[in-house]
Amino acid sequence: MAGREYVLRANLSSGTVSRERVPERWRRRFLGGKGLGARYLYEELDAGTDPLGPDNLLAFCIGPLSGYLPGETRYAAVTKSPLTGGFLDSYAGGAFAGRLAGSLEDCLAVLVTGEADEPVRIVIEDGEGDIEPAETWGEDTVAAAEAHPDSGVACIGPAGEHGVAYATIASDAGDHHAGRGGAGAVMGAKRLKAVVVRNGTPETPPELADLRARYEREYAEGDTGRWQAAGETLESIDFANEVGALATEGWQRDQFEAADDIGIEAAAEAAVGREHPDREVPGGFEIETDEGTSVPRGATPMTLGAGLGVEDFDAVAELGGLCDRLGIDVISAGNAVAWAIRAAEADYIDCELAFGDADGARALIEAIATGAAGPCEAGVAETLAEGVDAASDAYGTDDVIPTVKSMELPAYDPRAAAGMALAYATSDRGGCHRRARPIEWEAFAEDADTSERVAAVVAAQNTRSALWSFVADDFAGEPLWDDFGAEWFDALGDDYAPDELHRVGERVWNLVRLFNAREGFDRATDELPAAFTEPISDGPAEGGRIDPAEFDVLLDAYYAARGWSREGLPTRETLERLDLEATVDHDTPVGAAPETAPRTETDDDD
Repeated sequence: MAGREYVLRANLSSGTVSRERVPERWRRRFLGGKGLGARYLYEELDAGTDPLGPDNLLAFCIGPLSGYLPGETRYAAVTKSPLTGGFLDSYAGGAFAGRLAGSLEDCLAVLVTGEADEPVRIVIEDGEGDIEPAETWGEDTVAAAEAHPDSGVACIGPAGEHGVAYATIASDAGDHHAGRGGAGAVMGAKRLKAVVVRNGTPETPPELADLRARYEREYAEGDTGRWQAAGETLESIDFANEVGALATEGWQRDQFEAADDIGIEAAAEAAVGREHPDREVPGGFEIETDEGTSVPRGATPMTLGAGLGVEDFDAVAELGGLCDRLGIDVISAGNAVAWAIRAAEADYIDCELAFGDADGARALIEAIATGAAGPCEAGVAETLAEGVDAASDAYGTDDVIPTVKSMELPAYDPRAAAGMALAYATSDRGGCHRRARPIEWEAFAEDADTSERVAAVVAAQNTRSALWSFVADDFAGEPLWDDFGAEWFDALGDDYAPDELHRVGERVWNLVRLFNAREGFDRATDELPAAFTEPISDGPAEGGRIDPAEFDVLLDAYYAARGWSREGLPTRETLERLDLEATVDHDTPVGAAPETAPRTETDDDD
């Protein structure tokens, strides 16, 4: 594969930046983005590496076709998560991602290791990098970006500086975030305030121009493009509320009476513009708040609105804008506030906070991100900065707010769709709806069976792993996936068969499983919170619940489809098929082939 063949390695301990060639075999088998980041993490991190220690690796990755593909250019932040202790890949689009692709030139990634003595920034231009003092430490994400008006900036805010386990990496002055799992805290621990890129977005090669135009047109005219054009991802709250899967007031109900007041119509009415009004598929709605412009995504009204019982759209947008400036994940932050409210209601903690109290929510989020005094007793905000699981352990609240692999869940209640429960449980980075979203069809399916659910989850996980190794905009790429990829490489003179690209996704998913297995992840971590075994009390999905025995059957079938053992570990046969066997080190547990095929249905599924 020609083109991008190098990485930049920035060692913050020594203050040096060097170039090194990526092994051709790695580029061929893992492409870039998630795949290449996972390969470097697996190669260079020992089991038990402290996510906030100098030995952790943080990779800013692009792909071999970044800047040329349809949709929005994105980058991948890949590291070991301080929230889950496992693999983390988080994505952001926008101008920074495009300029990163232009500034890296023939490089696929910036690999950041070590720890600086004083705050620094990494500056990238013309395929080279420098480490310089950072004068914006202590600033929020907007001010830090505005200090570099002629550059693309990805930076952390106060949450990253204070080591919040779900701090984000913010780009484009807080409009975009590599949000989940705490990559921003890894930056903060390394005293890396920002990555600054000087060059512009690369020009599309002439041999790809017609191809890009065709794909952009097909995307814009397709269902996903039209859905995004209507309101980016904001319509998600309307959908979840309609099917009775919208987690409301700390996961106590599954519909929010005021959903219309904070949904897509409210956003459209309040908007002063769209992010990219000149594109066929424009970006999110721009909302003016008291402290600047906010661009709320679907998770904002779902988690900070319905999840906290806040009925006023302006207040929800303000909370979203606050999270953007602080550099903190809206999903985890909203769940942390909901935990505090429910814990206080049950007398586990002392906290002057209630559902519907936007001002109180704001005060607690600020306390979590900055260490300032908040509405709860001393120690609560500090503990919540480590995540809901840490707070539950510290105060004995058990399953007040559900998590998977210690990651707080987005506001899609999986009791409305068992396939969504499987997607959460088997997600490689924790409770995440972006690996697979079978709820989009399953909520309307009358008789989805085990095989259909498993096939849908496996296919989506593989597809998105491949797309995120390109790194492609999965909204634009997934609907076109049957033809996507191979013809792009063919146009550049590379021989890449479609089935080989599909296999990249499966290979990357298994490599990440190997990384997590080395950290102690197995079947026991692929479990759902006990709360989901209780039935939904009312609404369209009333009575819905996850039966533990039936879920075990579903998980067995998933492992069988993956070629994993019943303990959830890839078998030798699977590793050989995916050309991964030589990759496995002696510290990584590998599964034995099951003696008998697992059941695929419950006994009463006649």
